[in-house]
Amino acid sequence: PIARLRLTSAKGCAMLCAMKNWMWIVAAVGVALVFKHLLIGRASKGDIQTRLDQGALVVDVRTPAEFAGGHFKGAINIPLSGLGQQLNLLGDDKGKAIILYCHSGARSASAKRTLDQAGYTNAVNAGSLHHMP
Repeated sequence: PIARLRLTSAKGCAMLCAMKNWMWIVAAVGVALVFKHLLIGRASKGDIQTRLDQGALVVDVRTPAEFAGGHFKGAINIPLSGLGQQLNLLGDDKGKAIILYCHSGARSASAKRTLDQAGYTNAVNAGSLHHMP
């Protein structure tokens, strides 16, 4: 198909240019959807600060190595890969305020879905460590 277009003809050139433009448009839409997915559901810094002031539990869902490299003061580390098996570390109160964060916000978004499915009603995704107040 693309190889058969004759680049010497105006029609062939126009079709090739149109196909290249569509590829860029599809790529841009894909990138936009990824960023939208990461940012949807992320709590505001004001909401996070309010929860911190009220004594929320802060959970870093990054790997132990990432946690050891620096973390939010007072946070506990429960890597996303083991969160489902370690829910007992969150305590018995499924209504307790919990703030989740990671490196980019993707793992903390997944962790929030895990907690929601387990019946936790007051967990928020803070996004990345850099979004913490």
